[in-house]
Amino acid sequence: MIKAIFIDIDNTLLDFDAYVKESLRSGFEKFGLRKYEDWMHDTFETVNGGLWLQIEDGSLTFGELQKIRFNKVFEAIGNIDFDGTIFEKYFRECLNESAIPVEGAMDMLEYLSGKYILCTASNGPYNQQVHRLELAGMLDYFRHNFISEKIGVSKPAKEFFDTALVELNAKQQARGDAEILPSEIMIIGDSLTSDMAGGIGSGLKTCWFDRAGKGDTKGRAIDFTINKLNQIKEYL
Repeated sequence: MIKAIFIDIDNTLLDFDAYVKESLRSGFEKFGLRKYEDWMHDTFETVNGGLWLQIEDGSLTFGELQKIRFNKVFEAIGNIDFDGTIFEKYFRECLNESAIPVEGAMDMLEYLSGKYILCTASNGPYNQQVHRLELAGMLDYFRHNFISEKIGVSKPAKEFFDTALVELNAKQQARGDAEILPSEIMIIGDSLTSDMAGGIGSGLKTCWFDRAGKGDTKGRAIDFTINKLNQIKEYL
């Protein structure tokens, strides 16, 4: 029986893709760069996704990512001669105040909060992620916020989930409640390499939010797949 739900933040609860498009458009205008076009978001996504895969496998730190990300993005876009670290600072300042909900996220939290212990499970800076949840009106739904900066390691590392479980059960014990096992936790997230791989590797139940409708689990034995967040009611 499921007792707790771990939920990813970016592109599961908060729409990171929509934020990126807004910040690229406004940033290109602010700094007098070339005119933003929609294909540039796809370029950002490719570069950024590759860098986050390096963070997930431990070959890159988040601090290192911030130093190189936009220089690599500008190089891939072409015809942009601008210091990527300056744009990175602008990008992160904007992100800190971004709280665009994914469609159905609030309804899902309202539904789940009455039945399970809810915990965020996110890679990123702790204060930033918590602040964005607060701006979106989502923070109060969560009993715990498991975020990589505070934990000290990123998803999909087993240590991330082991540390989260220790904290979760310390609170359970303090309240006199029963210990929660990994098999009694489900993780909901959009990333196959971070959320699903991490959940599987730590013995959690898994629900892949396949918002793009790709359908390809890359051979991972995922328990449930949803394309819209309101479909979670069919399984929980």
